[in-house]
Amino acid sequence: MNRSVNLVATLAAALAGLAQPNARAAGPLPVLHADPSRTSVSGLSSGAFMSVQYGVAFSSTVKGVGVIAGGPYNCAFVNFGGIESCMSGAPSGDLSWMAAQGFASLGQIDPVAGLSKLKVYVFGGTKDQVVHPPVVAATRDFFHAAGVPSKSLAYVDKLPAGHAFIAPSFGNACATNGTPYIDHCTVKGKPYDQPMAILQHIYGTLNAPATTLSSTVRPFDQRDFANAATSLDSVGFVYIPKDCAVDASACAVHVVFHGCKQGAQSVGSDVYASAGYNRWADHNRLIVLYPQVVTSQTVPPNPAGCWDWWGYTGLTFQVRSGVQMSAVKAMVDRLTAPK
Repeated sequence: MNRSVNLVATLAAALAGLAQPNARAAGPLPVLHADPSRTSVSGLSSGAFMSVQYGVAFSSTVKGVGVIAGGPYNCAFVNFGGIESCMSGAPSGDLSWMAAQGFASLGQIDPVAGLSKLKVYVFGGTKDQVVHPPVVAATRDFFHAAGVPSKSLAYVDKLPAGHAFIAPSFGNACATNGTPYIDHCTVKGKPYDQPMAILQHIYGTLNAPATTLSSTVRPFDQRDFANAATSLDSVGFVYIPKDCAVDASACAVHVVFHGCKQGAQSVGSDVYASAGYNRWADHNRLIVLYPQVVTSQTVPPNPAGCWDWWGYTGLTFQVRSGVQMSAVKAMVDRLTAPK
């Protein structure tokens, strides 16, 4: 039986590779020696849950977290109703805080005292029909319970946005809940620039965005970090501004986690090219990492191409040793490797 299962998995992986010619063309993620103390993360939907998980598990090396339509840490395991409660119910931020304390006491995540230093941006659109506002409010409550001071916790909950990244000049109308899950909204007659809001909250005042990018998004081989059984795609993407390619010592890494049905497999370049992060990264010495997961019907069961926030890759999905968590951390470590 095990031999048959392994054969099926091997054939599936081979067919997936044939269907993605870029996988063979993608080179390794470069070693850049960026500043490891200034790493930050953000994401939408399952990517927002993943941002919370990453920020909590690796808080000693994370400066800030951006959460767009996502719930609190370990949500599905501590709330009655599981996944459903963490999308359309009213989960408890306090229970998530207790869970984080428990994992920290076992040494499975970084000490929770480190959470109080984070800069945290939490966003929920009033028209979001996928992850409802009470879920996002629980994320705010979780970080409050963790000791993040009010001045470090931006909570944006009044915009009539759907379930989406909010880009200043790309995507659907503001209240849309559909592919590619990027909307554009206005506030007081001006486009709401969510990447700016996140990055400025985390890093402070930014230089003006680039009107013409100094570089291009490049693919890299994710098989250096994880196999197909983790649901990671064979290819990820990274934007490295020209200045950081020359000398990355003053550059930081920002990780962007896409949502369900939003990886490059599903929406092409829309997230990594058009969500709006790269233009701010270019003039602010930020390397933007876009790791990717793909859909899978069998092993593992991930039909919507979501990041794992409920355990489809195993019971350690939310701690440092989780297969997706450790893979992304290894990517960040390569970009921030000491000289």
